[in-house]
Amino acid sequence: MTPKRKKRLILVLFVIFGGATAVSLALFALDQNISLFFSPKQIANQEAPVDTRIRVGGMIVDGSVKRDPESLKVEFVLTDYAESVTVVYEGILPDLFREGQGIVAQGSLDKQGTFKAIEVLAKHDEKYMPPEVTDALEKAASGGATTYQGQNSNSKGSYQQGDAQ
Repeated sequence: MTPKRKKRLILVLFVIFGGATAVSLALFALDQNISLFFSPKQIANQEAPVDTRIRVGGMIVDGSVKRDPESLKVEFVLTDYAESVTVVYEGILPDLFREGQGIVAQGSLDKQGTFKAIEVLAKHDEKYMPPEVTDALEKAASGGATTYQGQNSNSKGSYQQGDAQ
């Protein structure tokens, strides 16, 4: 092999290796950002994966919010009016977080069925409900179940985000 061909071969191999590395990193980053949406009914029916980042949405049950006086830990129950799931969150909640409020929480489900939230989003507009939550509440009332994937990009309303500590 001539030195010129050897240089070309090394260059081509570096380009292929670099391209494969870039594609692998991009796919890994995209996989980490995907979060599936599950309703409390789906979680109660054990359709949601354990120890995987997911989103759950519904209404906060009246009288269910318990705050730890020594820390920022909050425990509450989320319902879709068919089933309920206990959510534990440690951090600063959005100002609009209250009982009877519709929220979406992102986190993971533990083996005991408790949802450990790392982010809590509360709706701003009283008339707006995210499509995923609306559909989950309707499906729970009718007995069906649907899984949603991706981020909420609907411009009909906005969310206020709680900061995790």
